[in-house]
Order: sequence, then C-alpha cells, then structure tokens
Amino acid sequence: MHGPSSPGWLLVALCTATGTYCLLRMRSAVEEQRRAAGGEALMGFGMAAMAVPATVAAPPRWALIAYVVVFGGAAVRTLWAARSGGHHLHHLVGAFAMAYMAAAMVSSPGHHGHNGIAPVTGALLLYFAMYVLWSGARLVPVAATAGAGGARLVGWGDRQELARACRLSMAIAMLAMLLTL
Repeated sequence: MHGPSSPGWLLVALCTATGTYCLLRMRSAVEEQRRAAGGEALMGFGMAAMAVPATVAAPPRWALIAYVVVFGGAAVRTLWAARSGGHHLHHLVGAFAMAYMAAAMVSSPGHHGHNGIAPVTGALLLYFAMYVLWSGARLVPVAATAGAGGARLVGWGDRQELARACRLSMAIAMLAMLLTL
C-alpha cells in the first residue's frame, strides 16, 4: 500500500484481527456461516498482506499476480455461489475489488493516484462507502422487546453482531486501500 506507514500498519493490524476472528467463526455449527467466515478470513488476511506499507516491503510482481489469481478465483467462486442468493454479492464485490487493486498495482507500480480516479475505482469507493453507512446503521442497538423469550447461549462463531462488525471493519479498510490506489 502506498502512503504513510502508520495508517498502513493500522490497516494490517485491523485486517489481521478481523481475519483471525473469522477463523474462529469457522467453528460455527451452521455450514453457511462457516463458508462465509472462510471467505472473510481469506479477505482479511489478503487485505492485511496488501496493506503492508510499500516503504517497508514492496510486494514483488509475482506476489501481486498471485493476488490477482487468488482473488479473481474467489470472485468466480462467489459468483457461482450468488446463484443461490443475493447475500453473496458483497463477497463478490470484495473479491473483485481485491483482484482489481492487485491488477492495478501490477500494471503501474509506484504510479498510483496521479491520474485522477478511474471509473472502476470510483464505483468501488462509492459501493464501499454506502456499505459502511448501511452496515454501521445495522449495528446500532435496537431496544429489546419486553417479555422476549429466554436467550440461548450463542458461541462466538454464531454472533451475528460480531460478524457484521467484522464486515464493517473490512469495508472501512477497503475504502482506505482504494483511496491510496
């Protein structure tokens, strides 16, 4: 990632923590949640690797090409999964954004941000900004209803509010990374 190193290291820490929690979520008893958590863990760790400041360790060309292949493959896999429901579309956009950023870094290393915002970058910025606002609003607590049934214990892998918080943090990180593109 280009730009100052402090925000880059903060993104590395945020994305690594998110990826680690997503690995914990893979212990869920619900198969769909495990599958989503696996994709989100891949995203979190991939974003952490891409966020390492270029002044510390500029990724070699082969690593960027590997990112394009891995995240392009993840986008194709998610596109296939999207046939069964629209809830996979956010993962599709995220995987595409990662492949797009890696391809942009391969095609013009060291020249990011000097030619204005490309239309694809602008569309991705708009999407992730809207997603951050939408998912942030969903995290606002709703007053508990009186007389609600007994709460059952939920494992860490099944806590939907934590999963939403992870998606929100990755979307914020994606915005920051796209801004440096």
